Amino acid sequence: MARHTLRPDNSCFFSRTPFIRTTSFQPFHFHLSPSNLTLRLRVASNASQQNVKETHAVSKAKAKAKALTDLEVEKQHENLSGNWPPWKNLPQRYKIIGTTSLAFIICNMDKVNLSIAIIPMSHQFGWNSSTAGLVQSSFFWGYALSQLPGGWLAKIFGGGAVLEVGVLIWSVATALVPFLVGYMPGLLLSRVLVGIGEGVSPSAATDLIARSIPLEERSRAVAFVFGGLSVGSVMGLLLAPPLIQNLGWESVFYIFGLLGIAWFLGFQVLEGGETESNAESLSSSQDTMTQSWKTSLGELNGSLKDVPWKAFFQNRAVWAMIYAHFCGSWGHYNCLSWLPTFFSEELNLNLTEAAWVSILPPLASIFVTSLAAQLADNLISRGVETTVVRKICQSIAFLSPAICMTLSSLDLGLPPWEIVGILTGGLALSSFALSGLYCTHQDMSPEYASILLGITNTVGAIPGIVGVALTGYLLDSTHSWSISLFAPSIFFYVTGTIVWLVFASSKPQSFSEQN
Repeated sequence: MARHTLRPDNSCFFSRTPFIRTTSFQPFHFHLSPSNLTLRLRVASNASQQNVKETHAVSKAKAKAKALTDLEVEKQHENLSGNWPPWKNLPQRYKIIGTTSLAFIICNMDKVNLSIAIIPMSHQFGWNSSTAGLVQSSFFWGYALSQLPGGWLAKIFGGGAVLEVGVLIWSVATALVPFLVGYMPGLLLSRVLVGIGEGVSPSAATDLIARSIPLEERSRAVAFVFGGLSVGSVMGLLLAPPLIQNLGWESVFYIFGLLGIAWFLGFQVLEGGETESNAESLSSSQDTMTQSWKTSLGELNGSLKDVPWKAFFQNRAVWAMIYAHFCGSWGHYNCLSWLPTFFSEELNLNLTEAAWVSILPPLASIFVTSLAAQLADNLISRGVETTVVRKICQSIAFLSPAICMTLSSLDLGLPPWEIVGILTGGLALSSFALSGLYCTHQDMSPEYASILLGITNTVGAIPGIVGVALTGYLLDSTHSWSISLFAPSIFFYVTGTIVWLVFASSKPQSFSEQN
């Protein structure tokens, strides 16, 4: 085998090595034509443009991602703020029903507070029964006088505006009672103002329901709103005694009056929030409202002539409503005024027991009201004629207390608590009227529903003035609860049922055309 030896010499290291010598490098000729130059410049330009596009796309994607992130954050804030207050997302008709029912709760709290406070007030100022009766009856003076004007004003200005003013009037007048109690004309005037404020409220509520609530929900709406009266009676009778015992009788008027003022202020906030949420129509709504009030004030003097009074009083169904309202009020106001005394004297219950027993009828009415409303609306939704449903409900409302009063007035040897239970059941079932008589005004004429209720409620306020005093007179003359309290109520319940079944109707009426 041959061995190769690498030997250095004096020249460069690679200059004479056989390996280097045997390796030859061909010269590299770089030739660049004009066409190649143009092509390479285009490639470079396209690459540069591509890089710019990619950079722009990345920036655009980042901006889009940031916008989406900001949108998600904004939506989260909206969701957090959108759930408060709790009623913000409720349909408008539910807000109307809720606030109106709350107003009616406060209404009856201010109505029953005097029936409790009159006892220590009479002791403090030395009032006899006649004076105490005068103070209590003064409420019904204002209540009777304000029914027709309330219905008329509700038609002109809207039920919401009239209800607001009514709540404010009766609440301020209630809070002023302790300041005016030493001056009898001033005290009577304050109670008249309470009656006026509360007197316009049923017509205002009727107008709101007639304009805002569809027929298939109307029974439940009326029941929920007017059922607030029963809740108010219960709350007033429960809260007044401990307030009087711990803080004095004045506290009842201060606290109950402030509740109404708080409702008024809260209603303004609720309306303000509703307007703010509809910012697009804010200016137009304000202009429309301002123009509406100007138009209403301009038409105030002539509007009474536009009401079809003649058509009202030529309609047999309207007279049926008038008489039915009178009959129902006779039993209601007399029982509200005299049942505590009946429980105490006739059934030998002490004052504490009589006070608690007096709460049972309005408490039971709360549950009966909801059942009656569900029944009425279900029947109507299934195709039963509205007039038939109203007649069924009102007949239950009249015949139930009539039967129970008959059982209570007879000497059947029943123990006191059974009589209490019978009367409680009968008076609770009278709440079926909220799905009978009290819906018929809206059924007949949504346009004139508030005025129709004003007419019937004016007549219905008469038993509060005459019936309560007549019951006391008959009781002094006969010393018989059956004759003085139960017999007249039974008479009106039975005759009211007959008139209602024969003449009542929920068929829509065109009173303007008839006029």
